[in-house]
Amino acid sequence: MQHSQDHHEAHFTAGVFVRDVVIGMSDGLTVPFALAAGLSGATVAVHIVVTAGLAEIAAGSIAMGLGGYLAARGDAEHYASELRREYREIEEIPEDEKEECSLVLQQYGLSPEMSAPIVEALSHNPKAWVDFMMRFELGLEEPDPSRVWKSALTIAVSYIVGGLIPLAPYFVASTMQRALSLSVLCTLIALAVFGFAKGKATGVSGFKAALQTTLIGGLAASAAFALARLFSH
Repeated sequence: MQHSQDHHEAHFTAGVFVRDVVIGMSDGLTVPFALAAGLSGATVAVHIVVTAGLAEIAAGSIAMGLGGYLAARGDAEHYASELRREYREIEEIPEDEKEECSLVLQQYGLSPEMSAPIVEALSHNPKAWVDFMMRFELGLEEPDPSRVWKSALTIAVSYIVGGLIPLAPYFVASTMQRALSLSVLCTLIALAVFGFAKGKATGVSGFKAALQTTLIGGLAASAAFALARLFSH
């Protein structure tokens, strides 16, 4: 039997980046869209919608970027704290750590007898032992040190890009009604395309993700529009 010498496995490795884009873009598409639709429902002037929309995009991108920064920094600090604790435990209570390591291996189908030599080998390599416990006991992966700023910038820029899509028609349309109609059309198309791309990137059905994203964005804008109409009368 011949085996292929060119076997390649395609694994998705940009999960953190895609997650940040999803966070920024999804909020950027829905929040300014809902704001613009709500203000349109309140029959304010077009320039007020534009001004409020730009202010919201600026404030929202800063807030979302800061949130991404703090979340990434929190992940890094949490990993560092758990890493110090694991090193301390293998030094102070090695037998307890060996037992925990054995239990982890048993969860993967190894018997205590089979896991014993693996645990013993790991105990002679503190770094490998700690890395094993961090990953398989705690489920923690070492974060990229540069991810703190990358995450903040990715979320902020994605929010700005997403936010400008529903607002763009208000720059060019001659009437509020036309601006709102174009904004709805552009945003729903963008939500569908974004949802489809997100689904494909994460291994989910593209059409299902597109439908979910479009429905959520549409419901947010509809609710804002209806409430603005209600309170403007």
